[in-house]
Amino acid sequence: MADVVEDVVSQVKEFLTDAPVNGTRKTPATPEGMAMAYTSLVVMAVLPIFFGSLRSVRFRKVQMVRMESGAKPETMTRKDAAFFPLIASAALFGLYLFFKIFSKEYVNLLLTGYFFILGIITLTHLASPLINTLVPAAIPNIPFHLHFKSGAGEDEQDIVNYKFSSHDIVSLICCSIFGAWYLWKKHWVANNLFGIAFAISGVEMLHLNNIVTGCILLCGLFVYDIFWVFGTNVMVTVANSFEAPIKLVFPQDLLEKGLSASNFAMLGLGDIVIPGIFVALLLRFDHSLNRNTRTYFYSTLFAYLMGLLATIFVMHVFKHAQPALLYLVPACISVPVGVALIKGDIRALFAYEDYEEGTGETTGKKQAPSKEKKQK
Repeated sequence: MADVVEDVVSQVKEFLTDAPVNGTRKTPATPEGMAMAYTSLVVMAVLPIFFGSLRSVRFRKVQMVRMESGAKPETMTRKDAAFFPLIASAALFGLYLFFKIFSKEYVNLLLTGYFFILGIITLTHLASPLINTLVPAAIPNIPFHLHFKSGAGEDEQDIVNYKFSSHDIVSLICCSIFGAWYLWKKHWVANNLFGIAFAISGVEMLHLNNIVTGCILLCGLFVYDIFWVFGTNVMVTVANSFEAPIKLVFPQDLLEKGLSASNFAMLGLGDIVIPGIFVALLLRFDHSLNRNTRTYFYSTLFAYLMGLLATIFVMHVFKHAQPALLYLVPACISVPVGVALIKGDIRALFAYEDYEEGTGETTGKKQAPSKEKKQK
């Protein structure tokens, strides 16, 4: 009888000990939930690259207009690309030390405020054309122009030169309400909308000047990603501790818990933006060929998709976080080079530049032959 009582008591103690742990444990991911989560992440990764690349073509035209007034083009040089992995490593390790030394809550509070402001501005930039069409006609569209200068005469420089309208103010208010929802709830839907806005804007505005610069950047970050994921726990620690819209997330237990789900699969924005600006460069190269095709753009975008699927497959098989650039970089570089070899465009591919480095002149269009060449 005593043995029976002892067994009952031990079982009760075991239950009381395990109950709190089980109560906070994440809901195990089902095959259906995992398939939905990873499919959603892939779609949310490909669409910003697609639309951001299209917008980058228009942004380049704006750059060319600014160049006519003497402004220098905003583009990444080979030196910038070579130093970027070192700067990114320093920033990543700095965040890691911050999370280790200071309270995670205080660090995230500071970062949340920064990304809250940046997210509202970015979202307003993307959503203004849509929101402006929905503004009632009763609200007049009054233009405004903020222009701050420093210096005088030849030393005069623009500090702020921004044109907007009263409808843009309405867009800012709408996006601020959405930002307040993110700030208050930190909901994964709000996080993803901010993250997608960051990704589209990054692909649109961060321009690689040529293919060589892109290869330098991708190869450098290829090593960076492998080292910080496989060589240390820094990348995984920062990704799990960082509560800011620098990653896309999707719950694997959405079917069980709905919008309150908490077991997330994630993808960093760097794995979208970095290959995305290379894909956008190839779209601009397609335009420079004047063939009315997007062969290099679509083939490299498909290669990115395959690389992302390979990342998810390996991560699922080995049950370990994977450096996505390990699979994305070889795919995004080898495919356009292979297509160029097949089509005989390899010289044109590596000779193409949005702007001549050091001169600011555009080389995206074919130049007319000189008179001497015509005479020959």
